[in-house]
Amino acid sequence: MTRRITLSDVARRAGVSVSTVSFVLNDRPGSRIPETTAANVRAAAQALGYTPDHYARGLKTGRSKAIGFISDEVTVTRYASAMIRGILNVGEANQHAVFIAETGHGERELVRAIRELQSRRVDGLILGMMQARELDVPNEFAALPMVVVNGTAGSIPAILPDEYTAGERTVHFLLERGHRTIGLVGRSPLHQDPRVSVTIGRRFRGLDAAMKEAGLGFALEVPGHEWEPDLGYRAAQEIVSRPDVTAVVAANDRIGFGLHQGLAQSGTPVPDVSVISFDDDPLASYLRPGLTTTQLPYERMGEVAAGLVLRRASALQGKGKREMNDAETLVPMPLIVRSSVAVLAS
Repeated sequence: MTRRITLSDVARRAGVSVSTVSFVLNDRPGSRIPETTAANVRAAAQALGYTPDHYARGLKTGRSKAIGFISDEVTVTRYASAMIRGILNVGEANQHAVFIAETGHGERELVRAIRELQSRRVDGLILGMMQARELDVPNEFAALPMVVVNGTAGSIPAILPDEYTAGERTVHFLLERGHRTIGLVGRSPLHQDPRVSVTIGRRFRGLDAAMKEAGLGFALEVPGHEWEPDLGYRAAQEIVSRPDVTAVVAANDRIGFGLHQGLAQSGTPVPDVSVISFDDDPLASYLRPGLTTTQLPYERMGEVAAGLVLRRASALQGKGKREMNDAETLVPMPLIVRSSVAVLAS
């Protein structure tokens, strides 16, 4: 096995002391080492292929330079995996590795994964969820800097999409384009149960608030808890029987896909009836016309979560268990405008 290059090796090659090498390579503040010497040390380290031993450093500093990420199913879905990319972006920028574990929806698996990453002395832990639900995290882990992304877990800081504002903006977008008789597909008590989703209820409250502010109500509602294309396809039959309905809000993109197909087959294609939805599934851009939708900002949520957990780790290490006011951070949801919403003649 190849011997690990040490600070002593770099010091010998650079012709300086080990403490000088440590000051330079660890970017310690307050040193008065000349820049020419520092450049020589860095060149020696690069020539030898030196890499820092974060485990050994962690034993001294209490920091491992690693973040733990545990998800229920984020790592196995193409859709929410952007959350991982966001965490990796921040980890790389802060010279932190990211350890990843997948648990499914089992409580035992979650506890086992937290204990495993805790044993590896991660500086902080991010719990990420595909569906923004409530999560039960045992109190035994309260001392570990922890953040939940796309969900909630008691008093642990949560990073959530700003669904209420997204709902409001969706309605405002339709109103600004002249639509007043609007349908809605996919409202369901199931999705508004916080044990199922802590955010979907906010989405509908935002929609309702904007309609009420405009002195309107939804002219037609097709309920349903299975948010798949078949619900949208079946809803299209009801929508075409109401020629006064000029636009439809789909509760998610998959419903929107079904609406798109059902309306086309009924002889009233999009945007003869306008359709707008939520999530920004990659397939939304492939439809013709493309589906206007509000994006779930998974990558940005991952970045915010990683930044927050590192700040909390620093605060706990440097200043004791100081409380930080991070109970809930809302991440804006961009509206992705394509061609599925028509502008009505005034």
